[in-house]
Amino acid sequence: CACALMLAKKGIAVTLLEKSVFPRDKICGDALSLDVINQLTMISSDLANNFYSIENKLPIYGGTIVTSNNQILNIPIATNNKKQHGYTCQRMVFDNYLFEAVSKLESISVIQNCAVSKINSNALGIQLITTQGDLDADLVIGADGAQSIVARHFQPHKLDKKSYCAGLRVYYENVSGYIQKDYIELFFFKEVMPGYIWVFPMADGKANVGIGMLTSHVSKNKINLKELLKKFIDTHPLLKDRFAYAKAMETMKGFGLPLGSKKRSISGDRYLLLGDAASLIDPLSGEGIGNAIRSGRLAADHIIECIKSNNYSASFNKKYDAEIYRRMWGGLDISRRIQQLLQYPRLLEFLIKKANKNKKLHQFMIDILEDTDQKKKLLSPRFYWDLLFKK
Repeated sequence: CACALMLAKKGIAVTLLEKSVFPRDKICGDALSLDVINQLTMISSDLANNFYSIENKLPIYGGTIVTSNNQILNIPIATNNKKQHGYTCQRMVFDNYLFEAVSKLESISVIQNCAVSKINSNALGIQLITTQGDLDADLVIGADGAQSIVARHFQPHKLDKKSYCAGLRVYYENVSGYIQKDYIELFFFKEVMPGYIWVFPMADGKANVGIGMLTSHVSKNKINLKELLKKFIDTHPLLKDRFAYAKAMETMKGFGLPLGSKKRSISGDRYLLLGDAASLIDPLSGEGIGNAIRSGRLAADHIIECIKSNNYSASFNKKYDAEIYRRMWGGLDISRRIQQLLQYPRLLEFLIKKANKNKKLHQFMIDILEDTDQKKKLLSPRFYWDLLFKK
């Protein structure tokens, strides 16, 4: 949608194929960071303003981290503008808001209930075989998620379990006792790391509850994520009372998160991959919406150059790969390395304990959420030396 909206500004003809019918669900944690809001503004001020008119969203002012030894740290969103904050919003609602914006534009044709079954490609163009008929195009944009048929056609490869996260989500009602009002909650328990359990407050008294863990860890240790999540909800001292009168509104739903923990080829002859299809999810937080929208914007800029040059070749499209990683790789790589540190729960416990006692360190924990340069310090031995021996 982001890519289509940017191309529509130039009057470029786009056909948007949707396998389902909007409004439709997308299994997700439903958290929208400040980056997401900023990306919407970069597409258009009208798009951003229309987002603020959505009713079924909840302002989020920070996050609460809970460690295995029950230490708690509240981290407010670092911003000088008190009106700026994140949100939680069901993807059923958020995605439909983007879809409606796209559907209003004359240069964009929308075909719903349209599954792509096969892709044919040659030097002259792309042909998509779909349940709604065949479609010819100069370029195909694979923005079709973790199970992208575009990625599978052009880049068939075996799943890399070290760069993939398994997740579960379930909506609850009547979850009580949030540690900090209007904060998302992340529980870093030993049995779950490297990964976490989340409890995110939503509008209308709902909660998005879930668990995410590296697929390699799940596979190696034969972990049943459903049983593990239920165990913590039913028995953990910081959760069981809060869920005593809560009611699940659905069965647990599973999803996969392709992590941006290594550089990949995300383009080729007459195709580009975007968002989850390009594996652009943050390896530490699991957040992918901001990078998905960003990749849509960058893809649109590149496609405009393709059209001007009449060049859709793999060599020309490498410019898209380069620009994506120029903008994103610094943050993704640091998140990957910090994620690796989370294999050591005591390290996180040590940091949280120190941050609760030290205002300067607490402020640093706030700053690293939005500042890649600050995150780099977490990878430096000097940082931990100073923590241990400096007052």
